Amino acid sequence: MKTEQLAQALHVIGIELRTTNLEAMQTIPPHWQRFGQDEVLAHIPAKLNGDVYAVYTHFENAGVNNTGLYSLVIGAAVPASAEVPAGMVRVVIPASKRAVFDVEPARFDLVGAKWMEIWGHTELAKTVIAEYEHYSADGKIAISIGLQ
Repeated sequence: MKTEQLAQALHVIGIELRTTNLEAMQTIPPHWQRFGQDEVLAHIPAKLNGDVYAVYTHFENAGVNNTGLYSLVIGAAVPASAEVPAGMVRVVIPASKRAVFDVEPARFDLVGAKWMEIWGHTELAKTVIAEYEHYSADGKIAISIGLQ
């Protein structure tokens, strides 16, 4: 784990799923399938690059914990002025201090285990506003958690 400062807000446009941790194993995999099958990245004209972001936000208990409903938006980083295509949403990750956890490159199968490890870090003062997985076009994977 390393800490870093996200100097300016990160805007992401993509497709949204409302779910809970209790339903996640059933709801998140089909959401990722839809992202691939519908070629969502190709339909985000203003994307900054080929990276994919999976943003967890709009928590029912924002600022407290990740129980209850939340949104998972899978998409791409865009300029703040980008228009949102039909059927998609924009989420904003505020400029913030972040804890960043690396996942072995191209090992999508290890992301869930890394989340379990992150949840075990009870010493971290998490903001529970906008957490995200960053899948770089070069295969790197990182999970970024907001810190108070």
